[in-house]
Amino acid sequence: MTPPATIRLLIVDDHPLVRDGLRLRLGMLPAVASVGEAGGADEAWARMDASTPETAPNLVLMDVGMKDTNGIDLTAALLARYPDLRILILSMYDNPEYVHRALQAGARGYVLKDAPASDIVSAIDTVAAGGTYLSPAVSGRLFSRPDPKPVLTPREAEILKALGQGHSSKQIARDLDVSVRTVETHRQSIKRKLGIEGQAELIKVAVERTRD
Repeated sequence: MTPPATIRLLIVDDHPLVRDGLRLRLGMLPAVASVGEAGGADEAWARMDASTPETAPNLVLMDVGMKDTNGIDLTAALLARYPDLRILILSMYDNPEYVHRALQAGARGYVLKDAPASDIVSAIDTVAAGGTYLSPAVSGRLFSRPDPKPVLTPREAEILKALGQGHSSKQIARDLDVSVRTVETHRQSIKRKLGIEGQAELIKVAVERTRD
């Protein structure tokens, strides 16, 4: 049996005690390797840009409220440069609007800081495996809204619109000045968020949304 891939974790939080506690707790998990910490945006960028393929984080545990930056804005910026990165928000705020904005920014999960340690571990496992995780208290409030908003990021919405207009991934990549791989990554994210199975259904949804 093939052993699970190592989760290379970057912890971004402006409280050293929080980072220490998370590193110690998560360091006990055999599949998790803490490869760095950051107290804010500048440190996070420096850590990401200095990484080698062997040390590059593949999952970021991101705080929302930091002194020099907003974790949600930092999430969107990091994913614009590193689209394969998976980001899990760890926050003390259970406001549905924060959750919605985090998902729009591209975060794969949102877990509360006061959640049991087992929930944080489950969230990391789920996000690392390609899924989406919301704390039970968060999901209860979010999906009780009478008219939940779509959770596509602005770039994903832009790509979905272009698909609905009949543009290929290669053409979209050229128009947006990004790689075809980046466009394909966004397409997979759109399918995951909207519960779409195949490419034909993706195009159908894209065309329908273009008509709205």
